[in-house]
Amino acid sequence: MRKYAIRLLPLMAGAVCLLLAAEVRTDYNHAADFAQFRTYSWIQVEASPLWQDRIMQAVDGQLASKGWTKVPSGGDAAVSAFGSHKEKKTLETFYTGVGGRWFWRGWGPGLATTTIEKTPIGTVVVDIFDSHTERLVWRGIASDSLSEKPEKNEKKLEKNIAKMFEHFPPPPRV
Repeated sequence: MRKYAIRLLPLMAGAVCLLLAAEVRTDYNHAADFAQFRTYSWIQVEASPLWQDRIMQAVDGQLASKGWTKVPSGGDAAVSAFGSHKEKKTLETFYTGVGGRWFWRGWGPGLATTTIEKTPIGTVVVDIFDSHTERLVWRGIASDSLSEKPEKNEKKLEKNIAKMFEHFPPPPRV
């Protein structure tokens, strides 16, 4: 039994990493012509004061790498972002007893102890609107677990925004 448990450890560690990995999703208006957008302006960034500039800089860098130019107002596209955080609660149950096996229904000695783990999760939503029609044309959402170290969170933000804009702009409509 022990040899099977040793073989399962790498798989379980990989599963935990997948659960803690960032989740990035994008969607867009398939009727929108992204070729018409060359400039953009910020209309709003709603996040904690320290994160507003960080979000803007990360998005600015990605849009600049795609050939878009930031203008103070009146851009072809309007960009807004929203950042928030929440705590994700997970239950961790540990079993004790002979051989470390799980026991239930009275099959053997042992105790089960369940604790609640709270993991802070940060989410950033970036919206791009057509300035002329004021309609949403693209949305990106990134969620990731947060660290207690701000430097790590900044790197995660940059990495997740880069992943968000990886396939931006969407392919031209046919």
